Amino acid sequence: MPDTSEDAAVIAQRLHLATGFLASERGWVSERLAALGPRLRSFRNDEIDLEISLKDRQGAEQRVTLECWINRRIRLHLVATSSARDLPAALGEVRNELIRQVDEVETRTGPRRNRALRLVPKLPDDE
Repeated sequence: MPDTSEDAAVIAQRLHLATGFLASERGWVSERLAALGPRLRSFRNDEIDLEISLKDRQGAEQRVTLECWINRRIRLHLVATSSARDLPAALGEVRNELIRQVDEVETRTGPRRNRALRLVPKLPDDE
């Protein structure tokens, strides 16, 4: 079973709370986003920046935005948004969408899509 407290700690280290969230909500928000932890562990701490913001809290136009910047060979900017009126549901939606986007980035840049990484010299058989 995955350690969600460790995953929440990974998120808390990399997450910036922007407009709409209080500093006292960091732990709660990090726990809601903890499922992102395993995806982000494959990146060094200095390669990932996360920012979450909340517009019009509890209003008709409430909108949660989760942004992720990945600094590898190129700087990628991923954005997930939700307009769900229930804040925990909105956090779940942006978490799941960002997981999908990170998985897609890793698939595009992995060995299967990169011929140079796929072609690893074979070692002679020991006979």
